[in-house]
Amino acid sequence: MNEIIPFDQRDGFIWYNGKFVEWKDAKVHVLNHGLHYASCVFEGERIYNKKIFKCDEHSTRLHASAKIMGFKIPFSVEELNKAKKEISEKQNIVDGYMRAFAWRGSEKMAVSAQENKIHVAIACWTWPPYYSEESRRAGLKLKFARYKRPSPETAPIAAKAAGLYMICTISKHEAEREGYNDALMLDYRGLLAEATGANLFLVMKNGELHTPLPDCFLNGITRLTVIDLAKKRGIKIVERHIKPEELSDAVDAFLTGSAAEITRIGSVEDKFHYPTPSQITLDLMSDYNQLVRS
Repeated sequence: MNEIIPFDQRDGFIWYNGKFVEWKDAKVHVLNHGLHYASCVFEGERIYNKKIFKCDEHSTRLHASAKIMGFKIPFSVEELNKAKKEISEKQNIVDGYMRAFAWRGSEKMAVSAQENKIHVAIACWTWPPYYSEESRRAGLKLKFARYKRPSPETAPIAAKAAGLYMICTISKHEAEREGYNDALMLDYRGLLAEATGANLFLVMKNGELHTPLPDCFLNGITRLTVIDLAKKRGIKIVERHIKPEELSDAVDAFLTGSAAEITRIGSVEDKFHYPTPSQITLDLMSDYNQLVRS
């Protein structure tokens, strides 16, 4: 088994506030607002065959997330797209992962930090699929999460912001300790929401594809891509509020995300089981793989 190199000890370069910085020198002070008050937004992107998938959409969403969080990114979408292309080429990434992120700096350490400098960095590295092909087809084991996705009245749910992932980390760690792969989160109403880092789809017995309405969690870019692929195949998409017990009405289920791509769910606790991949899921997996590598 290959030794895992910590992310602060890798070689190469990171794009940092408009400059290429040696990977190990891309540092921040421990007293930065993003670390203490979660004023940080980010994007996770995949690189396939040296091409950044949905590059513009991710840069646009990063700007939108920052606006929701009350700050402005000091680089335009076009400048971010250019920087992402340059750093991926400098790192010689063929198939990998990219993280673009922005945060408030260290000028003031308090809840209010209106004048703190906004920093931006982009890092990328070679990265194999998050789940193996065998795991993605066989399906993940999920358990219900202890925490729920918050109401839009209590959190900036449309931002891809660091603070919103706190309950995701807690939930995934708890699931892993109990022998599961991930946790399935409900929303504040007790309805199905998403996994800790991926959106949810159900293949129903009538051949329709149902997915929770993203009114209190992130409407993922991969989610939207899969919806578009399904529509091109003539599959009816239904976005709605879904009760947990309706998992029994599905013949298959899968997750979508930049990291997860399209990954089947094999079971949810001991209550719901999807032992065999549906043709709809297999077709969408194939379509997605062709799209990202086209």
